[in-house]
Amino acid sequence: MSILANWLRKRDRDYIGFATLPDQVHRKSVKRGFEFTLMVVGESGLGKSTLINSLFLEDLYKNRKVPDVSERIHKTTTVEKKTMEIEERGVRVRLTIIDTPGFGDAVNCEDSWKVCTNYIDEQFRQYFTDESGLNRRNIQDNRVHCCLYFIPPWGHSLRQMDLEMLKRLHRKVNIVLVIAKADTLTTSEVDKLKKNILHDIKEHEIQMYEFPECDSDEDEEFKQQDRELKASVPFAVVGSNTILEVAGRKIRGRQYPWGVVDVENPKHSDFIKLRTMIISTHMQDLKDVTEDVHYENFRAQCISQISQHARERGLSFSRKLKRDSTPYDSDISETDRLLLQKDEEIRRMQEMLNQMQEKLKENAHDTRKHESVIDV
Repeated sequence: MSILANWLRKRDRDYIGFATLPDQVHRKSVKRGFEFTLMVVGESGLGKSTLINSLFLEDLYKNRKVPDVSERIHKTTTVEKKTMEIEERGVRVRLTIIDTPGFGDAVNCEDSWKVCTNYIDEQFRQYFTDESGLNRRNIQDNRVHCCLYFIPPWGHSLRQMDLEMLKRLHRKVNIVLVIAKADTLTTSEVDKLKKNILHDIKEHEIQMYEFPECDSDEDEEFKQQDRELKASVPFAVVGSNTILEVAGRKIRGRQYPWGVVDVENPKHSDFIKLRTMIISTHMQDLKDVTEDVHYENFRAQCISQISQHARERGLSFSRKLKRDSTPYDSDISETDRLLLQKDEEIRRMQEMLNQMQEKLKENAHDTRKHESVIDV
């Protein structure tokens, strides 16, 4: 049997053909490593730090100082960035956690959203600058790929502060809603709160992260897991870093006078589903949506602004030349001539870009129409 196995391995190793491309991509990706950035937003006391430590089995907040009441009165929202390397089965991930201490803690919380949106835009802007530069091989991706937004369990639905924040975030980042400290609610209260939150999301037209549809060739177990994840949104979670022993078995949970809450028990919490979604099944899709949707929208706005600025600059420069020129001095200097030529080239490039975008839209429309005909 070992002789046959060795022969099969040797045959696969000696094979020459494009069927080895997936293995080549896999080796290159594993060697380079992966990057993932997670933003955590929510007011103090909701267990954000505990949940993050539970998700990644690390202690990221060893030296954190909890502000007292007097400090929170004038507290402003800030950004804390923590990075760590995680390795599992030879695969390395550079995980970056963006925490927002002070969010919702001040008396006046009107501007709490600005710090979060400005940080997301700044990372997009930095990536756009690096992408437009000469050295594009070693670009570091610090864009925010997912935002965990924590909702307190003591409300009946989303608060006005939550709605204002989500309206300003939903077109910039993938938002995943989390009901914090779900062990303070009964099962019926959790179901009612989830229903109310989904109603508010739909009513205010806020775009949450949408799970991609399963391919038809996926196995039934994966399809069932996908259905359960979709049905659990928003995730009602309980976090804990305490190890308890129950019936001879060690678990991570919380001890109460009436019993024990097992963090990893699906009947007690959606913690395992949230962890599965972020780490095991949808991490790459979160990155793809960030690249293909949110960053592309930002990039299109940047290109449009640059083109608009170039056109305005060209028009003002042309008017200046016409105004300053006289019958006795009608010759344009070589520098001015080159500037006019560059402005004209930029104008033509913008026209070509608009035509290409229109063509892409037409092709996408034809493709969808063709797919709908095939489905019928």
